[in-house]
Amino acid sequence: MTPELVDSHCHLDFPDFETELPAVIARARAAGVTRMVTICTRLRHMDRVRAIADAHEGVFFAAGTHPMSAAEEPLATVAELVALTRHPKFVGIGETGLDYHYTAESKGVQQISLRIHIEAAQDTGLPLIIHARDADDDMARILTEGFKAAPYQCVMHCFSSGEGLAKAALDLGFYLSMSGIAAFPKSDALRAIFAAAPVDRVLLETDSPYLAPPPYRGRRNEPAYTAFTARAGAQIYGMTEAAFAAQTTANFDRLFTRARVAA
Repeated sequence: MTPELVDSHCHLDFPDFETELPAVIARARAAGVTRMVTICTRLRHMDRVRAIADAHEGVFFAAGTHPMSAAEEPLATVAELVALTRHPKFVGIGETGLDYHYTAESKGVQQISLRIHIEAAQDTGLPLIIHARDADDDMARILTEGFKAAPYQCVMHCFSSGEGLAKAALDLGFYLSMSGIAAFPKSDALRAIFAAAPVDRVLLETDSPYLAPPPYRGRRNEPAYTAFTARAGAQIYGMTEAAFAAQTTANFDRLFTRARVAA
């Protein structure tokens, strides 16, 4: 039997999938991916993301303002984010976070936006979904400050940051999400970070249409390819693919409780 997998982070509303979304979802299911969380990165796109979740069994959604868009979009309010959670298939707050690689000039508004999303996660009990790139120190500081004020749950989506941020997140009880980057040949340092992390704190994702794992690297990614990242993860932990799939699915259910209950 094909092990059950979950793609905890994908972007099914992106134009890359527009002409063949039913086929993409069918391929995912054939590969054992029974559930997917599609992420809205700009709140003005909320209607189309919600419509995808409504139309497809096993597809859930989350929403927030991506840090690279924080300077271009109106600042979300806590009330606005909390209101979105009334939908039964809404399962997380974000993605939000900090990205100083391409958009360091907007770091001030990114930090304001991040704190708003943290407060929404605190108020709702839904997990925060974090994007972090080249901002490890500020990210660790802001996440920790927020947690000390009021605990919340969180996943570091597509984790590819340094050992220090990984430790800070794990020390807070957060999760690290493994993408296709972990299967890239030159990702030894990242694999070492995951190998040192508790396996019960690891999720799987594609971040599709980006970051396809081998043998599809350089091509459009899609949820079905979660299976290739799961294979790499099983090797990192010295587990069978079935055992690693079962563990990461259980981890997903523990964090994304709404997706577990509604599935």
